[in-house]
Amino acid sequence: NVIGESCRHGVKKLLFLGSTCIYPREAPQPMKEEVLLTSPLEYTNEPYAIAKIAGLKMCESVNLQYGTNYIAVMPTNLYGPNDNFHLENSHVLPAMIRKIHLAKCLNEGDWDAVRKDINLRPVEGVNGSNTDEEILEKLAKFGITPEAVTLWGTGKPMREFLWSEEMADASVHVLLNVDFKQTYDASKKNADGITEIRNCHINVGTGKEVSIREVAEKIMKEIGFKGELRWDASKPDGTLRKLTDVSKLHSLGWHHKVEIDEGIHRLYEWYLKGICINHQTV
Repeated sequence: NVIGESCRHGVKKLLFLGSTCIYPREAPQPMKEEVLLTSPLEYTNEPYAIAKIAGLKMCESVNLQYGTNYIAVMPTNLYGPNDNFHLENSHVLPAMIRKIHLAKCLNEGDWDAVRKDINLRPVEGVNGSNTDEEILEKLAKFGITPEAVTLWGTGKPMREFLWSEEMADASVHVLLNVDFKQTYDASKKNADGITEIRNCHINVGTGKEVSIREVAEKIMKEIGFKGELRWDASKPDGTLRKLTDVSKLHSLGWHHKVEIDEGIHRLYEWYLKGICINHQTV
């Protein structure tokens, strides 16, 4: 609707955000824009991926037919301020930060910090007013104990993480500096000599990957938890690699600056500040 109405009302520039979930499950790594629609999608992502593919194809088609300048960008895994830390449905990196933070508080017997945390983000109805035993029982369900943190899978999957504010910066860069004609190679022709314009979307990421285990260990070091890190191999690992090829983005003049260690430090500082501010407000 947004893309169609933008075209009908004369909007010249538009940014459509997708996701790297658009790529095939078995896509060669790192994933270039050209691997789109070359083999089956990952089953659990299929409906979401198809919706995003429809959007980027609509941008391509409207541009070619009406001369608009609608650019589609596909961000990798994002993390940053205002991320989702709720244990029931959190994103992977903030989930690890919160779990390890709570385990550290339990390990050190800092119940005031534990209660501040779960008052701000209750866990399945349990908050700071519950008893110590009730809190311990609920946190243990999510792999959080004074002695150890247990995370799903083996920790072997590789992931690419981009600081969310850098995604915003990349988006503004694309809006201000990139035209549709720069997103494809017009010299490429098919066997019939016809120029086929496709895969005009742009991957947005770091082009660097790190294992889930390495991220967890970095978070352990940042937070200073002295307990044990355990892995539950009975739980699924998910796709083993999801790395983007960001050479097109680099050629268009944008590079990331925030590396994973700095990002973890920034996000943990943001998390702690949020707990303190909300506690004072209460």
